Amino acid sequence: MFCGDYVQGTIFPAPIFDPMMDAQMLGGALQGFGCDKDMLINILTQRCNAQRLVIAEAYQSMYGRDLISDLKEKLSDHFKDVMVGLMYPPPSYDAHELWHAMKGAGTEEKCLIDILASRTKGEIFQMQEAYYLQYSSNLQEDIYSETSGHFRDTLINLVQGTREEGYTNPAMAAQDAMVLWEACQRKTGEHKTMLQMILCNKSYQQLWLVFQEFQNVSGQDIVDAINECYDGYFQELLVAIVLCVRDKPAYFAYRLYSAIHDFGFHNKTVIRILIARSEIDLMTIRKRYKERYGKSLFHDIRNFASGHYEKALLAICAGDAEDY
Repeated sequence: MFCGDYVQGTIFPAPIFDPMMDAQMLGGALQGFGCDKDMLINILTQRCNAQRLVIAEAYQSMYGRDLISDLKEKLSDHFKDVMVGLMYPPPSYDAHELWHAMKGAGTEEKCLIDILASRTKGEIFQMQEAYYLQYSSNLQEDIYSETSGHFRDTLINLVQGTREEGYTNPAMAAQDAMVLWEACQRKTGEHKTMLQMILCNKSYQQLWLVFQEFQNVSGQDIVDAINECYDGYFQELLVAIVLCVRDKPAYFAYRLYSAIHDFGFHNKTVIRILIARSEIDLMTIRKRYKERYGKSLFHDIRNFASGHYEKALLAICAGDAEDY
Protein backbone atom coordinates (compact mmCIF):
# COMPACT_ATOMS: atom_id res chain seq x y z
CA MET A 1 0.00 0.00 0.00
CA PHE A 2 2.70 2.47 1.02
CA CYS A 3 4.74 1.93 -2.12
CA GLY A 4 3.32 4.64 -4.32
CA ASP A 5 -0.35 3.67 -4.17
CA TYR A 6 -2.39 6.76 -4.91
CA VAL A 7 -4.85 7.78 -2.23
CA GLN A 8 -7.42 10.50 -2.55
CA GLY A 9 -9.72 12.51 -0.32
CA THR A 10 -13.27 13.66 -1.06
CA ILE A 11 -12.95 17.35 -0.21
CA PHE A 12 -10.79 19.71 -2.26
CA PRO A 13 -10.29 23.50 -2.28
CA ALA A 14 -13.24 25.26 -3.92
CA PRO A 15 -11.86 26.66 -7.21
CA ILE A 16 -13.92 29.85 -6.94
CA PHE A 17 -13.66 31.08 -3.38
CA ASP A 18 -15.04 34.28 -1.86
CA PRO A 19 -14.62 34.12 1.95
CA MET A 20 -16.47 37.41 2.59
CA MET A 21 -19.47 36.18 0.63
CA ASP A 22 -19.36 32.80 2.43
CA ALA A 23 -19.13 34.53 5.82
CA GLN A 24 -22.11 36.71 4.93
CA MET A 25 -24.16 33.69 3.83
CA LEU A 26 -23.26 31.83 7.04
CA GLY A 27 -24.21 34.89 9.09
CA GLY A 28 -27.60 34.92 7.37
CA ALA A 29 -28.03 31.18 7.85
CA LEU A 30 -27.33 31.44 11.59
CA GLN A 31 -29.58 34.48 12.24
CA GLY A 32 -32.96 34.43 13.94
CA PHE A 33 -34.78 31.50 15.48
CA GLY A 34 -34.57 29.09 12.60
CA CYS A 35 -31.33 28.12 10.98
CA ASP A 36 -30.69 27.43 7.31
CA LYS A 37 -28.94 24.08 7.75
CA ASP A 38 -28.80 23.38 4.02
CA MET A 39 -26.81 26.57 3.53
CA LEU A 40 -24.37 25.52 6.29
CA ILE A 41 -23.87 22.12 4.63
CA ASN A 42 -23.48 23.63 1.15
CA ILE A 43 -20.78 26.02 2.28
CA LEU A 44 -18.82 24.12 4.94
CA THR A 45 -18.62 20.72 3.20
CA GLN A 46 -17.75 22.27 -0.18
CA ARG A 47 -14.68 24.16 1.08
CA CYS A 48 -11.41 22.63 2.24
CA ASN A 49 -10.23 23.10 5.81
CA ALA A 50 -7.81 25.94 4.99
CA GLN A 51 -10.67 27.81 3.25
CA ARG A 52 -12.99 27.26 6.23
CA LEU A 53 -10.40 28.90 8.49
CA VAL A 54 -10.29 31.95 6.20
CA ILE A 55 -14.12 32.07 6.29
CA ALA A 56 -14.00 31.99 10.12
CA GLU A 57 -11.65 35.01 10.10
CA ALA A 58 -13.93 36.88 7.69
CA TYR A 59 -16.93 35.99 9.88
CA GLN A 60 -15.14 37.30 12.99
CA SER A 61 -14.28 40.62 11.34
CA MET A 62 -17.77 40.98 9.85
CA TYR A 63 -19.86 40.13 12.92
CA GLY A 64 -17.38 40.43 15.79
CA ARG A 65 -18.29 36.87 16.79
CA ASP A 66 -16.61 33.49 16.72
CA LEU A 67 -18.07 31.16 14.08
CA ILE A 68 -17.44 27.98 16.12
CA SER A 69 -19.22 29.48 19.13
CA ASP A 70 -22.19 30.48 16.95
CA LEU A 71 -22.40 26.98 15.43
CA LYS A 72 -22.30 25.44 18.91
CA GLU A 73 -25.01 27.79 20.13
CA LYS A 74 -27.38 27.42 17.17
CA LEU A 75 -27.02 23.73 16.36
CA SER A 76 -27.56 20.56 18.34
CA ASP A 77 -26.85 16.85 18.47
CA HIS A 78 -24.72 15.05 15.91
CA PHE A 79 -25.31 17.66 13.22
CA LYS A 80 -23.59 20.17 15.50
CA ASP A 81 -20.66 17.76 16.03
CA VAL A 82 -20.16 17.51 12.26
CA MET A 83 -20.35 21.23 11.50
CA VAL A 84 -18.13 22.21 14.43
CA GLY A 85 -15.68 19.38 13.66
CA LEU A 86 -15.21 20.69 10.12
CA MET A 87 -14.01 24.03 11.52
CA TYR A 88 -10.97 22.67 13.38
CA PRO A 89 -7.59 22.43 11.63
CA PRO A 90 -6.66 18.70 11.47
CA PRO A 91 -4.14 18.73 14.39
CA SER A 92 -6.64 20.63 16.56
CA TYR A 93 -9.41 18.21 15.63
CA ASP A 94 -7.24 15.24 16.64
CA ALA A 95 -6.34 17.02 19.88
CA HIS A 96 -10.02 17.78 20.54
CA GLU A 97 -11.02 14.14 19.99
CA LEU A 98 -8.22 12.80 22.20
CA TRP A 99 -9.04 15.25 24.99
CA HIS A 100 -12.72 14.28 25.01
CA ALA A 101 -11.85 10.57 24.74
CA MET A 102 -9.85 10.88 27.98
CA LYS A 103 -11.75 13.52 29.92
CA GLY A 104 -15.28 12.11 29.64
CA ALA A 105 -16.73 9.51 31.98
CA GLY A 106 -14.44 6.58 31.24
CA THR A 107 -11.70 6.61 28.63
CA GLU A 108 -12.69 5.89 25.01
CA GLU A 109 -9.80 3.60 24.16
CA LYS A 110 -10.93 2.94 20.58
CA CYS A 111 -10.62 6.65 19.79
CA LEU A 112 -7.05 6.70 21.15
CA ILE A 113 -6.25 3.63 19.05
CA ASP A 114 -7.77 5.05 15.83
CA ILE A 115 -5.85 8.29 16.06
CA LEU A 116 -2.50 7.25 17.47
CA ALA A 117 -2.07 4.04 15.44
CA SER A 118 -2.68 5.84 12.15
CA ARG A 119 -1.05 9.27 12.27
CA THR A 120 2.31 10.06 10.72
CA LYS A 121 5.24 11.41 12.71
CA GLY A 122 4.54 14.96 11.49
CA GLU A 123 0.84 14.69 12.33
CA ILE A 124 1.67 13.46 15.84
CA PHE A 125 3.99 16.40 16.56
CA GLN A 126 1.42 18.93 15.34
CA MET A 127 -1.32 17.21 17.34
CA GLN A 128 0.74 17.37 20.55
CA GLU A 129 1.36 21.07 20.00
CA ALA A 130 -2.33 21.74 19.34
CA TYR A 131 -3.28 19.70 22.43
CA TYR A 132 -1.04 21.81 24.63
CA LEU A 133 -2.27 25.10 23.13
CA GLN A 134 -5.95 24.15 23.42
CA TYR A 135 -5.94 22.48 26.83
CA SER A 136 -2.71 23.68 28.55
CA SER A 137 -2.08 20.01 29.14
CA ASN A 138 0.58 17.53 28.07
CA LEU A 139 -0.76 14.74 25.83
CA GLN A 140 1.77 12.17 27.03
CA GLU A 141 1.02 12.90 30.69
CA ASP A 142 -2.72 12.66 30.11
CA ILE A 143 -2.37 9.32 28.32
CA TYR A 144 -0.16 8.13 31.17
CA SER A 145 -2.77 8.99 33.79
CA GLU A 146 -5.81 7.71 31.83
CA THR A 147 -4.51 4.32 30.60
CA SER A 148 -2.43 1.48 32.00
CA GLY A 149 -0.13 -1.48 31.34
CA HIS A 150 1.41 -2.33 27.99
CA PHE A 151 -1.47 -0.58 26.24
CA ARG A 152 -0.31 2.64 27.89
CA ASP A 153 3.37 1.99 27.08
CA THR A 154 2.54 1.44 23.41
CA LEU A 155 0.42 4.62 23.17
CA ILE A 156 3.21 6.63 24.82
CA ASN A 157 5.73 5.15 22.39
CA LEU A 158 3.53 6.21 19.44
CA VAL A 159 3.07 9.72 20.83
CA GLN A 160 6.83 10.14 21.14
CA GLY A 161 6.88 10.11 17.34
CA THR A 162 10.11 8.11 17.05
CA ARG A 163 9.12 6.03 14.02
CA GLU A 164 11.81 5.89 11.34
CA GLU A 165 10.69 7.11 7.93
CA GLY A 166 11.49 5.52 4.60
CA TYR A 167 14.33 3.43 6.03
CA THR A 168 14.67 -0.27 5.23
CA ASN A 169 17.19 -2.88 6.27
CA PRO A 170 16.28 -6.28 4.76
CA ALA A 171 18.91 -8.06 6.87
CA MET A 172 17.29 -6.75 10.07
CA ALA A 173 13.80 -7.77 8.90
CA ALA A 174 14.40 -11.48 9.52
CA GLN A 175 15.84 -10.73 12.95
CA ASP A 176 12.88 -8.51 13.88
CA ALA A 177 10.47 -11.18 12.65
CA MET A 178 12.12 -13.71 14.97
CA VAL A 179 11.76 -11.30 17.89
CA LEU A 180 8.06 -10.82 17.07
CA TRP A 181 7.52 -14.56 16.79
CA GLU A 182 9.23 -15.18 20.12
CA ALA A 183 7.18 -12.37 21.69
CA CYS A 184 4.00 -14.11 20.54
CA GLN A 185 5.22 -17.43 22.01
CA ARG A 186 6.63 -16.25 25.32
CA LYS A 187 4.37 -13.31 26.26
CA THR A 188 6.53 -12.03 29.14
CA GLY A 189 6.56 -8.32 29.97
CA GLU A 190 9.95 -8.02 28.33
CA HIS A 191 8.69 -9.66 25.14
CA LYS A 192 5.66 -7.37 25.02
CA THR A 193 8.03 -4.41 25.24
CA MET A 194 10.16 -5.75 22.37
CA LEU A 195 7.03 -6.30 20.26
CA GLN A 196 5.85 -2.76 20.94
CA MET A 197 9.30 -1.25 20.21
CA ILE A 198 9.41 -2.87 16.76
CA LEU A 199 5.83 -1.93 15.82
CA CYS A 200 6.15 1.68 17.04
CA ASN A 201 9.64 2.58 15.87
CA LYS A 202 10.40 0.82 12.58
CA SER A 203 9.43 2.49 9.32
CA TYR A 204 6.30 1.31 7.49
CA GLN A 205 8.53 0.02 4.68
CA GLN A 206 10.65 -1.97 7.13
CA LEU A 207 7.59 -3.41 8.88
CA TRP A 208 6.23 -4.51 5.51
CA LEU A 209 9.37 -6.67 5.13
CA VAL A 210 9.19 -7.83 8.76
CA PHE A 211 5.60 -9.05 8.34
CA GLN A 212 6.59 -11.03 5.23
CA GLU A 213 9.49 -12.59 7.13
CA PHE A 214 7.17 -13.33 10.05
CA GLN A 215 4.93 -15.31 7.71
CA ASN A 216 7.98 -17.26 6.48
CA VAL A 217 9.26 -17.98 9.98
CA SER A 218 5.97 -18.88 11.64
CA GLY A 219 3.72 -19.95 8.77
CA GLN A 220 1.19 -17.55 10.24
CA ASP A 221 -0.04 -14.06 9.51
CA ILE A 222 1.12 -11.53 12.10
CA VAL A 223 -2.47 -10.36 12.81
CA ASP A 224 -3.62 -13.92 13.54
CA ALA A 225 -0.61 -14.44 15.80
CA ILE A 226 -1.29 -11.25 17.78
CA ASN A 227 -4.98 -12.16 18.11
CA GLU A 228 -4.08 -15.61 19.43
CA CYS A 229 -1.44 -14.42 21.89
CA TYR A 230 -2.80 -11.20 23.33
CA ASP A 231 -6.12 -9.69 24.30
CA GLY A 232 -7.77 -6.46 25.40
CA TYR A 233 -6.85 -2.99 24.17
CA PHE A 234 -3.15 -3.91 23.89
CA GLN A 235 -4.06 -6.51 21.26
CA GLU A 236 -6.45 -4.09 19.47
CA LEU A 237 -3.77 -1.42 19.31
CA LEU A 238 -1.09 -3.79 17.96
CA VAL A 239 -3.48 -5.06 15.27
CA ALA A 240 -4.45 -1.47 14.35
CA ILE A 241 -0.76 -0.59 13.85
CA VAL A 242 -0.25 -3.64 11.60
CA LEU A 243 -3.39 -2.88 9.55
CA CYS A 244 -2.35 0.77 9.12
CA VAL A 245 1.10 -0.30 7.92
CA ARG A 246 -0.48 -2.62 5.36
CA ASP A 247 -3.26 -0.41 4.04
CA LYS A 248 -4.49 2.61 6.00
CA PRO A 249 -7.65 3.21 3.93
CA ALA A 250 -8.62 -0.47 4.42
CA TYR A 251 -8.12 -0.04 8.18
CA PHE A 252 -10.51 2.92 8.25
CA ALA A 253 -13.01 1.11 6.02
CA TYR A 254 -12.99 -1.72 8.57
CA ARG A 255 -13.40 0.74 11.48
CA LEU A 256 -16.33 2.46 9.74
CA TYR A 257 -18.02 -0.84 8.95
CA SER A 258 -17.57 -1.97 12.54
CA ALA A 259 -18.85 1.38 13.90
CA ILE A 260 -21.92 1.23 11.64
CA HIS A 261 -22.81 -2.46 11.94
CA ASP A 262 -21.37 -3.80 15.18
CA PHE A 263 -22.14 -0.82 17.38
CA GLY A 264 -25.49 0.27 15.96
CA PHE A 265 -24.02 3.31 14.19
CA HIS A 266 -21.45 4.62 16.65
CA ASN A 267 -21.84 8.29 15.69
CA LYS A 268 -18.63 9.62 17.24
CA THR A 269 -16.47 7.14 15.34
CA VAL A 270 -18.22 7.70 12.00
CA ILE A 271 -18.02 11.50 12.35
CA ARG A 272 -14.39 11.45 13.45
CA ILE A 273 -13.17 9.24 10.61
CA LEU A 274 -15.12 11.06 7.88
CA ILE A 275 -13.88 14.49 8.98
CA ALA A 276 -10.29 13.49 9.76
CA ARG A 277 -9.76 11.58 6.50
CA SER A 278 -11.85 13.84 4.19
CA GLU A 279 -8.84 15.57 2.64
CA ILE A 280 -6.43 12.64 2.92
CA ASP A 281 -7.89 9.32 1.75
CA LEU A 282 -11.67 9.19 2.22
CA MET A 283 -12.32 8.50 -1.47
CA THR A 284 -9.92 5.53 -1.21
CA ILE A 285 -11.62 4.43 2.04
CA ARG A 286 -14.98 4.44 0.21
CA LYS A 287 -13.44 2.28 -2.53
CA ARG A 288 -12.03 -0.23 0.01
CA TYR A 289 -15.38 -0.29 1.84
CA LYS A 290 -17.27 -1.22 -1.34
CA GLU A 291 -14.68 -3.84 -2.36
CA ARG A 292 -14.60 -5.44 1.05
CA TYR A 293 -18.22 -5.28 2.22
CA GLY A 294 -20.21 -5.26 -1.03
CA LYS A 295 -22.29 -2.21 -0.06
CA SER A 296 -21.18 1.38 -0.43
CA LEU A 297 -20.42 3.56 2.58
CA PHE A 298 -22.92 6.01 1.09
CA HIS A 299 -25.64 3.33 1.18
CA ASP A 300 -24.90 2.35 4.79
CA ILE A 301 -24.92 5.95 6.04
CA ARG A 302 -28.26 6.57 4.30
CA ASN A 303 -29.63 3.49 6.04
CA PHE A 304 -28.64 4.55 9.54
CA ALA A 305 -28.52 8.35 9.71
CA SER A 306 -31.30 10.82 8.93
CA GLY A 307 -32.17 14.47 8.38
CA HIS A 308 -29.50 17.15 8.03
CA TYR A 309 -27.05 14.95 9.92
CA GLU A 310 -27.32 12.36 7.13
CA LYS A 311 -27.06 15.09 4.48
CA ALA A 312 -23.88 16.46 6.04
CA LEU A 313 -22.21 13.03 6.29
CA LEU A 314 -23.12 12.20 2.70
CA ALA A 315 -21.78 15.57 1.52
CA ILE A 316 -18.42 14.83 3.21
CA CYS A 317 -18.44 11.39 1.58
CA ALA A 318 -19.03 13.17 -1.74
CA GLY A 319 -21.07 10.21 -2.97
CA ASP A 320 -22.39 10.08 -6.48
CA ALA A 321 -25.39 8.53 -8.23
CA GLU A 322 -23.93 5.04 -8.50
CA ASP A 323 -23.61 4.89 -4.70
CA TYR A 324 -27.32 5.13 -3.96
